[in-house]
Amino acid sequence: MQAIPEVGQALAQRRKLLNLKQGQVAALSGLSQPLLSRLEKGQLSEFGARKLMAVLAVLGLELTFAEVGAAGTLDELRRERGGTA
Repeated sequence: MQAIPEVGQALAQRRKLLNLKQGQVAALSGLSQPLLSRLEKGQLSEFGARKLMAVLAVLGLELTFAEVGAAGTLDELRRERGGTA
């Protein structure tokens, strides 16, 4: 993942997989529901690390780091699969 919209989309998918509503995740992570909604829709240019960590914790996810190029960037994977970059 390289951009906030991609992060937001992944978080929304996980939330739906867990059958949680935005309001539930927002309340448990200390955010407002409108802020979480904007994150999931990719409408934010910035999102703080503490807020992200709180949402990840609620969704049972953790942040990991990978060396760029080790597994390919999202754009590289899209090009390999014939998608748009």
